Amino acid sequence: MNIPAELKYTKDHEWVRVEGDVATVGVTDYAQSELGDIVYIEIETEGDTLDQEEVFGTVEAVKTVSDLFMPISGEVVEVNSSLADAPETVNSDAYGGGWMIKIKISDTTQLDELLSAEDYKAEVGA
Repeated sequence: MNIPAELKYTKDHEWVRVEGDVATVGVTDYAQSELGDIVYIEIETEGDTLDQEEVFGTVEAVKTVSDLFMPISGEVVEVNSSLADAPETVNSDAYGGGWMIKIKISDTTQLDELLSAEDYKAEVGA
């Protein structure tokens, strides 16, 4: 299981990469493997400002539909539009081409609440 050390994680199995005041968010390798083949991703929150833990979209796999939760508060400034035609990218490249949204961070102190790679490994029993 791939859990990159430079990323932050949530207990909801999202990863966060911070670059300046923008955070890129996706689902973890663990999450995509648990979901199975991802067939559809719906994110209609571009331009919206959402609070931490609010739902920003859904991911649909062959066996289930799961909500996607904001790891931190902020404005959704970009949605990965390539996932509309190729949602399976999340399965094959969860930490690269499978990113979901970019957030303009509104409260940097929330980053301290996220899990480190070591903490996330303990969370999922890796």
